[in-house]
Amino acid sequence: MSAVSTPCIKVCVIDAASKLCEGCGRTLAEIAQWGGLSETERRAIMAALPERLRKASSEPPRHARA
Repeated sequence: MSAVSTPCIKVCVIDAASKLCEGCGRTLAEIAQWGGLSETERRAIMAALPERLRKASSEPPRHARA
């Protein structure tokens, strides 16, 4: 049996503002469904994670937004 592809880096903290894992960039729903996704679905999500994390880190904190 082959290993499941995962972006997990063992930094499992969900950011309150973005609702994304600060380590990998996945949502809680994606994390929960991960084992049931096809390799193609997992790879599609993983391809979007760097941009997702970049956007989340560049947004000002909610209390600072106008």
